[in-house]
Amino acid sequence: MKYNRILLKLSGEALMGQQQYGIDAVRLMQYAEEIKTAAATGTQVAVVIGGGNIFRGVQAEAFGLDRVQGDYMGMLATVINSMALQSALEKLNVNTRLLSGVTIQRVCEPYIRRRALRHLEKGRVVIFGAGIGSPYFTTDSAASLRAIEIEADVVLKGTRVDGIYTADPEKDPTATRYPEITFDEVMEKNLNVMDMTAFTLCKENNLPIIVFDMNKAGNLQRLIEGETVGTRVSMHGSNAKPLDAKHSALQPTITTPTE
Repeated sequence: MKYNRILLKLSGEALMGQQQYGIDAVRLMQYAEEIKTAAATGTQVAVVIGGGNIFRGVQAEAFGLDRVQGDYMGMLATVINSMALQSALEKLNVNTRLLSGVTIQRVCEPYIRRRALRHLEKGRVVIFGAGIGSPYFTTDSAASLRAIEIEADVVLKGTRVDGIYTADPEKDPTATRYPEITFDEVMEKNLNVMDMTAFTLCKENNLPIIVFDMNKAGNLQRLIEGETVGTRVSMHGSNAKPLDAKHSALQPTITTPTE
């Protein structure tokens, strides 16, 4: 396998499927199947899920709520999604552990780095809920931080699109996809990959990010086996030369919004 240990970042919105809110059972089981297949290869798998399908902290101010309170509400939304994924994986006979940045003793373990590492070494899929346990940080930041802490080989950002584009292809028909690009070039071109805190954490710790289409069956497995899927962001990249437009299928956005 290409990677020994991965951190898979999923958006909460992706769990909605074709719905407008909540969790789509079909999409949930699809993701669980993909993760099961990846874990069966021997690759150690950790997962962070956003909570945007239920509540996002940045919505709080629009509702007249305190931002800190809203962020904690968003953290609890990620725990709900994490519990749903854990249940789906266990239905497929996958051993899992749910670790939370906010202590909720009855449903999940508190996040302890050494405990997380031990679970991974035992072949369990580890799901990190409640972000980093502090307000004003997105789940992208949580994914980057947890990946660094567990010494993951890569952050795999599963989205509804197949990589990073030169522009929004829905608005610009000439937009093309980058197969590889450097951290510096992403910043120079102001491309939307992750929020700046999350992105900087990866850059400073030389942790590659791969943005790929999680909704296409088999993509996660192909990535783990070393195939070129989506867009890889790293320190060196490949001169950030985008693919020719005729070889890039148009997608609705450059990447999904940060959660």
